[in-house]
Amino acid sequence: MVEQELNIKSNLDNKDRAYATGRRKNSIARVWLKRGNGEIKINGKLIDKYFTRPVLQMIVNQPLNVIQAEEGFEIMATVKGGGLSGQAGAIRHGISKALSLYDQTNRSALKKVGFLTRDPRVVERKKSGLAKARRSYQFSKR
Repeated sequence: MVEQELNIKSNLDNKDRAYATGRRKNSIARVWLKRGNGEIKINGKLIDKYFTRPVLQMIVNQPLNVIQAEEGFEIMATVKGGGLSGQAGAIRHGISKALSLYDQTNRSALKKVGFLTRDPRVVERKKSGLAKARRSYQFSKR
């Protein structure tokens, strides 16, 4: 029993917050999660001010919907790099990892829907002699 309490405490900092890093494309999100009123702040702004598109807000809220705790956690995230879609995915990944650290019982539900897996797809690099990564210049016979 004492070992379990110590194990739970090791995942949380001195303010009872769980910390995790999420990544997607070229975006990196640092996420702090604690019990609270359901407020989500990203780079100091509320979620509806940072992500104006509802689809991106939905992506960020997906891990909370899976464990049915939309109003149970207060989330503070800083995100940098990439575009808005990659940033939303990085925050989702970070929130999922933080939820699994906060309470191990959340881990199986989040893993089943694939939110704990880092999506490895990134933009393919441009090759020399080609117009883009795979697109070549138009062939001219004459």
